[in-house]
Amino acid sequence: MKSIHTWLAEYNDSHQNPANKRLHWLCVPPIVITVFGALRALPSGDALLNPATVMAALALIYYFLLSWRLALGIVPLLMLVLWLVETSHAALGFWHLPLMAAVFVLAWIGQFVGHRIEGKKPSFFKDIQFLMIGPLWLLADLYRRADLDLGGRQYG
Repeated sequence: MKSIHTWLAEYNDSHQNPANKRLHWLCVPPIVITVFGALRALPSGDALLNPATVMAALALIYYFLLSWRLALGIVPLLMLVLWLVETSHAALGFWHLPLMAAVFVLAWIGQFVGHRIEGKKPSFFKDIQFLMIGPLWLLADLYRRADLDLGGRQYG
């Protein structure tokens, strides 16, 4: 398994342009929300145990394997995402899924515009796991600005 430092360095390679970085800050959070929103729309489970909460638990396991410090930092963010998704699902009913789909498409358009500006393909074309690294890349940027250690293995 690659270290978090290797993943972030590889992801960073295709995210150097300031406009692309800003678009990622604008687009990655809505993409995360809408993926969990689409999972919540599946007719299974209840407010506490459903495909979205199961996927959040699996994502946390993956993140803890990479960096326990980043994983701890993402816990409150995932809780906020799950709360937003559950609130939307309960309030909007049928319209929850179309809203998630529309925001998802718009956010991905923003991502591809950013990569067009950057002149490099999105990292997930190289390895699908980079879809999981994007949110950590944003959080790692906040950690670096706050001079917090990312944790995780330094090798690999």
